[in-house]
This record gives sequence, C-alpha cells and structure tokens, in this order.
Amino acid sequence: MSSAWSQQEVEATVLNYFDMLASELRGEQYNKAAHNRVLRARLDDRSRGAVERKHQNISAVLIELGFPYISGYKPLSNVQHMLRDVVSEQVLSLERLVKADVETTQTPVTVDDILDIGVDPPEPASVSVGEKTTDYVVRAHLAPTINYLEMEARNRSLGCAGEDLVIKFERARLRREGKDRLARNVEQVSKTVGDHAGYDIRSYEVGGQDRFIEVKTTRYGKLTPFYISAGEVRFSETNAEAYHLYRLFEFRQSPGLFQLQGDVGRHVHLQAINYRARF
Repeated sequence: MSSAWSQQEVEATVLNYFDMLASELRGEQYNKAAHNRVLRARLDDRSRGAVERKHQNISAVLIELGFPYISGYKPLSNVQHMLRDVVSEQVLSLERLVKADVETTQTPVTVDDILDIGVDPPEPASVSVGEKTTDYVVRAHLAPTINYLEMEARNRSLGCAGEDLVIKFERARLRREGKDRLARNVEQVSKTVGDHAGYDIRSYEVGGQDRFIEVKTTRYGKLTPFYISAGEVRFSETNAEAYHLYRLFEFRQSPGLFQLQGDVGRHVHLQAINYRARF
C-alpha cells in the first residue's frame, strides 16, 4: 500500500497542474505526459496513474471553487483535505488569467462538419463534488471568492456565439432530412422574444412538432457545471416532450455538443444557489 502524500508532494503536483492549466488558458501547446514524467521525478515513487488520479482530484476541487479545469483530467472526488487546502491557496495565482479568459469577447466559431460535433451526454453520477454543509463555512482569507464559471456563464458574447452555432446545427439537421421549410423557420427566440421565454431557440422535429432548445455554452470541459434559472427549469418540466438542452463545451477551438432531452432535473443534480427573500 502506498504511503500518504506529503505536503511537499501535494504542492509540487498542484503547481504542475496549474502550469498546464495556464498554458491551456493562454492557448499554448503543452505535453501532459512530459509534465507527468517531470513531476514523478520529484515525488516519492508515485506511478503515472497515481499522478493522473491526483490531477483529477485537482480538477474536482477547481470546479468546487468555481474555476475551469483541464478537460483531459476528468474530475475525481474523494479529495484529500490537504489537497483542497493547497489548491485553494495556490489558485489565487491564476485568478487574473482566468478572469481575462472568462471575460474574453467570443467570436463566432466555424466547424468543418457541424453535424459531427455531437457526443453522448455525461452520466449524472459523474458530477464531481456535491453540495455539503462545509461549503458554507467562512473561508480562509487566501481562498478565492469569485465563481469564475458563473462569470463565464454571464458572458453575452459567448452565449450568442453558442446560439448562432446551434441555429446552424438545427438548420443543417433539418435540411439533411429534406425539411428546408422547417429549417428556414428556425427562430432565435432569445432575440425575437427575449430572455424570459424559458428557452433560446425554437426549432422543429422532422414531423413539424416544436423543439424548444435552451443553449448553454462554455469554453471549458464537458463536465463544467452550467447555470440554469428556476424559470428555465420549470419550462423544461412543463414542456418536457418538446424540450432539449444543448450543452456546447470546449468552445474555444473545437466545440462538442451533447443534448439533454426533457425535464432537466432527470439528467443533472440541481443545486440551489440563490433564494428570493421577501416580507
């Protein structure tokens, strides 16, 4: 049985991960295998797999803190307390870079074959860190206080670029089925009606039935949490037969898309983050 990770090992691993994440945020190429090899030379006889699992733990903590993660390291829970503390302290070094990235004005994205970007959705059990009582303990002064994933979700240019791509996807999907008239009628409801409709795009099934689409876009990995309003959740419940949530991810370069059909609550763990207090 391997020994527990020391403070020095954890700190070295977090710095190694953050070096890769910084490169990713800057759009620079880096080699995960080379980083793993260099790091293991500084550790106490850790295997390549052990290092990768620790990197996955770091991804889980970053999501918990409201930061992006390296999409190649799928978030893995059961996180060592020491690791959570070290990530919370050291992640401050990335704040300026992350803030600039989430506020970047997103330009339209083009893909070679728009109908080829679809992938299977994640399983609900893949949510990495659930809501815990300890989430509401007053944080140490070194811990970050801004949820950058929530900030990214409010980036209007990113949201519009995602909707534009989904409109193209829907028109291509319908035209492939020979439904040119339906394709021409695909409507960006978020612009023609407004954000209060409960969905973003009105499209159609090949038989002419409505397809109500809510679009959620991120520049980060497939398992990045998304934010959905109470009204949007209720709309998905009330219109479950026609409702589709389209999640675009890794939007900065090569976007992928998965769909959640019907009541959103059947597919994801919904965590309440706001309440309205009234007298």
